[in-house]
Amino acid sequence: MTISKVRALTAIILAAAACSCSGNNQAKEGEQTDTPSPVAAAIGTFNADSAYNHIARQVAFGPRVPGSDGHRKCADYIIGTLTSQGVDTLIVQTGEVKAFNGDVLPIKNIIAGFNTRNSKRVLIAAHWDTRPWAEMETNMNLRDMPIPGANDGGSGVGVLLEIARNLAIKHPSVGVDLIFFDAEDYGNADGFGTNPDSWCLGSQYWVENMTPYSADNLPVYGILLDMVGGRDARFNYEAFSAQNASTPTIKVWSEAERLGYADIFPRSIGGAATDDHVVLTRAGIPTTDIIEINNVETQTFPPTWHTHNDNMDNIDRNTLKAVGETVLNVIYKEKAF
Repeated sequence: MTISKVRALTAIILAAAACSCSGNNQAKEGEQTDTPSPVAAAIGTFNADSAYNHIARQVAFGPRVPGSDGHRKCADYIIGTLTSQGVDTLIVQTGEVKAFNGDVLPIKNIIAGFNTRNSKRVLIAAHWDTRPWAEMETNMNLRDMPIPGANDGGSGVGVLLEIARNLAIKHPSVGVDLIFFDAEDYGNADGFGTNPDSWCLGSQYWVENMTPYSADNLPVYGILLDMVGGRDARFNYEAFSAQNASTPTIKVWSEAERLGYADIFPRSIGGAATDDHVVLTRAGIPTTDIIEINNVETQTFPPTWHTHNDNMDNIDRNTLKAVGETVLNVIYKEKAF
């Protein structure tokens, strides 16, 4: 994914979020106002160790660049894990996409469905490929080598696979589709924001061939997970999500606050990213992006981004737990039509 800095407040979502949180906090006459709201109980049993282990397995395959041996092994691992968990439906969408440099990439978008007969559906997504270059490396000799992708690629997949385990045990009221997008990170970093269409090739392919949907049965909204495992991560509002997908954004950040993760999900704009959520939103599925985009050190993506330090040493189980529990709660609280 790429980033463009956006610091202006998005008034609509900030006001809506404030309303969603303040409705039951009005103090009656004679009551104290400094008592914190009780932390809500988590629904389901999200296991951060399980998510962490899924990430470690991916990293052990090596970089998951489309067409590589690690890429093939990781696809088999994701498909095998979902199959063993007992998903309701499993679709592997295969195809080829052409990268900005002319490379033709064999891709697999993996779609797991739960409660598939329900007409109301939500979509939860992550990308599973990894960056073929490390252009942010300070060591110039390493810049042409693919990154390990523990956080950028691995973390979203790890969380999704643990969410899948929960959904197979306790079905949600609505239909849920988990989509593992390929070829997100093969874009042109020269100028970043000037080459947005060179990124997110897997989701672009999926939108053109929207398995298993049609124009009249799209999910009501989506949630994208990208770089959700970093140490001491903070997930600000992503600007495009705030402006164009306010409903899922409010749902996620409000639920995080109820679960006691307000410090990890601050209610302020962090910046704007070119990511799979942009493709989905423009295709008619308003999608919010949970992504670390306002790191304390860098003020943008985390310092491991597109470097060889994106490894297991920088994955935090506490971060995985905060994201996983929040998204799982949002899913389980969603009511059918």
